[in-house]
Amino acid sequence: MAIKDQPKPLMPHATATWLVDNTALSFEQIAEFCGIHILEVQAMADDLAGSKYTGRDPLHSGELTQGEIELGQADPTYSLKMHKAPAEATRTKGPRYTPVSRRQDKPDGIAWILRSHPEVSDAQIGKLIGTTRNTIGAIRDRSHWNIQNITPKDPVTLGLCSQRELDAMVAKAAKRAGITEDADAPVRSERNDREKLIEELRAERDANVKAAGAAAQEAEAQSWLAARRAAEAAEKKIDPESGFIQN
Repeated sequence: MAIKDQPKPLMPHATATWLVDNTALSFEQIAEFCGIHILEVQAMADDLAGSKYTGRDPLHSGELTQGEIELGQADPTYSLKMHKAPAEATRTKGPRYTPVSRRQDKPDGIAWILRSHPEVSDAQIGKLIGTTRNTIGAIRDRSHWNIQNITPKDPVTLGLCSQRELDAMVAKAAKRAGITEDADAPVRSERNDREKLIEELRAERDANVKAAGAAAQEAEAQSWLAARRAAEAAEKKIDPESGFIQN
């Protein structure tokens, strides 16, 4: 019987491979303990799995004990109990992670910050965007290898950070540099203009969607009306000599 809310091994497939090779546990027991499908376990046993996994010993990691394995081997209906749950993986300190699809946009975001907020330090930019000081310096002094193709773009629009993160960084840098709020007015104005443009584009898109929907409904209604008229005409008999409808 399955144990509800029991944590799964840190490396389920590798653990299942080890259990298949080193124990007499049933496929159902291994699949249940590792949280994978029984057919995957069967494929591992038959050496038909598309991916080959190096076995991971759950005894060494403390996830199982030898006594627990023996209980399972003695009773095929026994559900293995996790002895020691794997430690949750935590992110170590380091550069901010950016999806691969957006990494080519980093130089554009860095250039925008350097141009719009020169008071922001390299360390702050590196933490916000997830880049190195060498890259920031190369873009600042225009020695970057791809400088000809770098166009300053708002990192929020590029999806490299959130508006809240950018605002917090700018406010912190401005406070450290002693810049007053009045000096930030042009920046706020630029941001408001961008937000207004986005709202207008969204409104235009919604209007186009509604117009397209109305046109489709009207076309459907016309088609239905034409079909109904054709059906009514077919039901009525017409006198071939007079051309009048016969009652």
